[in-house]
Parts: sequence; structure tokens; C-alpha cells
Amino acid sequence: MGIGLILVERGLITRDQLEAALAEQRRTGERLDLVMVRMGVVSRGDVVYALGDQFQMPVVDLDETSVDPEVLRALPASLVYKQNCVPIARNNGTLTIATSDPFELSALDELRLLTGCAIELVLADEEELHRFVRRHYGVGGGTLDQMASDEGERAVVEAGGEDEIEQAQEASVIKLVNDILVEAVTERATDVHIEPYEDQLAVRYRIDGVLQRASVPPTINRYAAAIISRLKIMAQLNIAEKRRPQDGRITFSHRRKDGKIDDFDLRVSVIPMLFGEGVVLRVLSKTAVLISLDELGMSPGMLARWDSMISRPHGIVLVTGPTGSGKSTTLYASLSRIVTDAIKAITIEDPVEYHVDGVNQIQVNARTGLTFASGLRSILRHDPDVVMIGEIRDKETAETAIQASLTGHLVFSTLHTNDASSAATRLLDMGVEPFLVASSVEGVLAQRLVRRVCTEKWEWYTPEAGELPPGFEPPADGRLKRGVPARENRNTGYRGRVGVFELLRLSEAARGLIMDRASAPEIAARAAQEGDLTRLREDGFEKVLAGATTLDEVARALAV
Repeated sequence: MGIGLILVERGLITRDQLEAALAEQRRTGERLDLVMVRMGVVSRGDVVYALGDQFQMPVVDLDETSVDPEVLRALPASLVYKQNCVPIARNNGTLTIATSDPFELSALDELRLLTGCAIELVLADEEELHRFVRRHYGVGGGTLDQMASDEGERAVVEAGGEDEIEQAQEASVIKLVNDILVEAVTERATDVHIEPYEDQLAVRYRIDGVLQRASVPPTINRYAAAIISRLKIMAQLNIAEKRRPQDGRITFSHRRKDGKIDDFDLRVSVIPMLFGEGVVLRVLSKTAVLISLDELGMSPGMLARWDSMISRPHGIVLVTGPTGSGKSTTLYASLSRIVTDAIKAITIEDPVEYHVDGVNQIQVNARTGLTFASGLRSILRHDPDVVMIGEIRDKETAETAIQASLTGHLVFSTLHTNDASSAATRLLDMGVEPFLVASSVEGVLAQRLVRRVCTEKWEWYTPEAGELPPGFEPPADGRLKRGVPARENRNTGYRGRVGVFELLRLSEAARGLIMDRASAPEIAARAAQEGDLTRLREDGFEKVLAGATTLDEVARALAV
């Protein structure tokens, strides 16, 4: 009995759905089970069990399967990747091999000859199998295994050697680098760190704001020079220059399983290290959906106050926080909130991270003299209502932004400060006159990103009294939510991030303190007394009580 009829018999699809899938199969030539999954009429899990019935093969859960390392060595990595199968057990001369494709059994004879064992096939979900392979054989393991086999006894190419460029352009090296990049975007990494050490090449991904080591085979160290050279070629950098830092960019596309193509802009930074060149790639998605202001995680009261600030006809509104705290995302969401056909908005950014409909966006280019300050002066001649400056870095940019706000423009920008009240003192430290700061800045939003409790795997727990930070009032029943480490969250208990915010509205009293060059704590104390300041820790604690994050995350991000 075919898989379609098995699924109909089980009540998982209807006859009409089967007929529609068969018509689509005739059109595309795909396997019927893949067509039905793509059409969304049945889940992958249901298909796996139906295939198990059709081929009379046991089904295994590879996420819950532990395997002896000796068994894993029964097949070379290159064959594992080529045939899409993994050894999971060996007993009395029989090797059990999991596959996700029971239609392709041509490799059985090759596997018997190679291992000298009888082969027992079991069925596994394709995504589970891919996770299993990455976990046990490493990212690019098959490519590295094939490279080592092709290389044989040939000497390893040395950095700076004549063969380095040639090796960097070999198909195997290109595939290895692509494997690393695809893994990064699949795992939602925002940064990729490639770090050379004396006896290893480490690859780490920043996921949900935290660096996590990628699983790569130790043999990757042999090809460190070729990998870095390949990245430099992709970024159009000088491959022969190894003594100075270099910056570039790579455009990278990835086809998802649903057939859609995601485009990424990779910002490349190469710096000479003690044992070679280190590379960091900032991953910017060109096709990412812009997050709306309602999705950032602001409380309703704070969102209403922020809406009021960004709807003003003029003034400066600042977003502050460290690198990677989501400042640009908040500004983009704020722009999208207020821009209409009646409002002209122009941005100058470095880099342009999102493309926003209805907004004129300019990319900073230091080589041509297009800086934040010079660009802003030119922008003002284009009759904008709203201006966004990626970052206020110096006195010239700050004063130009203030003049723009004082002449009837609403100006958005960012600063690197730890809290909202420090924004005013930072501008004063840049050399801006106090009366200009006091008369132009309307409000400041400070923010951090904390990891969100996994919504699929979580549990209630009761923390001990000693675990509670000062000022935190637990709920009446004493229970809080935390994530459970699982494959859905890369065994961290967290998946995704949510913002923690501090909003300062500058009252007349606060403006007077700025005129007197008061310190940031004095400004904060007065604003809190008047109800014009919601502190970061207060908002963080609220998100813990709501089950969005944990006390550990708030402590990590805010040092409370």
C-alpha cells in the first residue's frame, strides 16, 4: 500500500487532499510524501511513521538516541553526508543504520562491503538526522573528511604560501565555508566568530545574544588559512595583507526548505591575531520582517508614553544601550509607526540594517566623505519631517542634530550609554552646551535584550529566598517560569529575545538640572521622584513575573 493510502487510512489526510497532492506531484516530479509536507496537509512526523509502515522499517527518535563513539566511527563522515545515513548501534555483527530516505537503498551493498557487517535499516525524521549529524560529525564534517581523503599525504598549505589562493578557490573549501555560513543562518546567529589558536580553529555563533561554540571537527584547523582566505576573497579584501585589519562585506543567499530564498548582508572584520587572522561576520538579514513597536516587549503604559514622544513635531528622541542591545530595531519600529504619505523621513546609517518602505535611507561612506555630520547637513536641504541618525559619535554630529531639532525637525538617534539619564551627560561630555541639550532632547529610552523563556519547553519552579535579588517581590504563590533545556532551544532553555526598557521623559525640573550640569544619578533621582522614569531593573522584574524571562537573565544583562 502506498504512503498516500496509508495516510488516508489513518485519517491524517482526506481523499481530496491526496488527489491534490498527486496532481502537484505530476506537475513537479517530487516524491509524494515531500509534496504533502510542503503543501502543509500532513506533518513530517506523520509521514515518517507512514513510511515506516510502508517499508516495514522501525522508526527511531535520534534526538533521544545516545550512540557509542566507536559505532560512529564505523562509517567515514564523507559517506554519512553523501548517503544521508548514520550508524547508531552494533550488535552481534549487525550494524544498525538510520536513514531518512527509504527510497534510496542503493548504498546497502557499499555499506556491507565497507563495514563487513550485516546492515539493519531504521527510519528517522530528516531534520532529526541532520541535527544528529551536526552534533556528532560537526559542521562541514563530510567536506573536511573528503578534503583529507583527496589531500592524502600532501603537506598542509601554509598561510602565505603560493598555493593559498589556489586552495581557497577549491570547490571543497568553498563548500566548507558555505556549510559554516548556512549553519549560522539556520541557527539564527547574529555574529560568526572564527578564531585561530595555536592548535585549533574555533568557530562560535552568537545566538540570542550569547556566544555558543559550533560543533566543528578538530581537523578544520588544517584548513584555517584556506577558510580565512576564502572569506577574504568573498569580501573582496586583499588576500596578501595579513598585518593590518580589514573590513568588507559579503552578500549571501540561502534557500530554505520551503523554497523561499533569504538574502543576507555579512559585514566582515578581519584582524591579525597571535596565531593567524581572526574573522568576525555580522549577519544582517535583508529579507527579515521588520518587528513592530508592539512586539518589542514594552508595557502598555511605557508604549503609550513612547508613542507620545515619537509623535512630536520636533525635538530629539534618543535610544541608548550597548552594542547589540536592539537600539536600531527600536528606531526602525518607531519610524514605521509614524511614517505616512504626509511625512517625509530620511535616515543616515552605518550600516543600513533594514529596508523600510516609505523611508529614504542613506549609507555612510567614509571613503567619499559621507559621514553622519556631513550627511545630516545635506539631508536637511531635502525638506524632511523626520530624520534618523544611526549614532551620535562626536560633537559635530550632536550639534548638527540639535540644530535640526531646533529648526522644526523630529530627530531620532542612538548613544552608547548604560542608562537613560547618562545620555544628557554624555552629550555635555562631547562639548555640547547645556542649554542646547536641555532645549532639544525630549526623551531617552535605554534598553537591553534578555533571552526569552522557551515557549515549547518550560516549567514552574519555586526559587529559594536567597536567590531573589533585592527589590524583587515574588508572586503570591512564589512560583516563577523557567525553560527546560531541549533540542528546540539548543539545550539552553531559552529561545528568542525580548527587550527590557528604561524610559526617561525630560521634565522642566530635569532640564534645569542639565543646565546646572548635574550628574546622571541626580537627574535619574529627580525624574523617578516625579514619575518620569521607569528603571531597567523594574521593567526586567516585571518581565520575570510575566514569565517572559528569568532572574538569571535579568542579572546577566543588567548586573542587578
